[in-house]
Amino acid sequence: MIQIKFFARLRDQLGTADLQLPYEKIQQVADVQTALIKQHPDWQDVLMAANILVAVNETMSHKNSDVSDGDEIAFFPPVTGG
Repeated sequence: MIQIKFFARLRDQLGTADLQLPYEKIQQVADVQTALIKQHPDWQDVLMAANILVAVNETMSHKNSDVSDGDEIAFFPPVTGG
């Protein structure tokens, strides 16, 4: 299983903070996004936004980053501060 977490605005837009995804045919973060969109087609615009950030096991990553069974994948919007 892969643990998926959504933070800040993404959590509000998708209506969930976390969920689990079976680890099958998933090799990269992009595969996670594809699987989530297949289950929830209305999430496509949110999950495929150009500025979405992703972390794998609390390490900043990208869509081509490898994913293993048991990993935690977190999606969140760009972070700003001031």
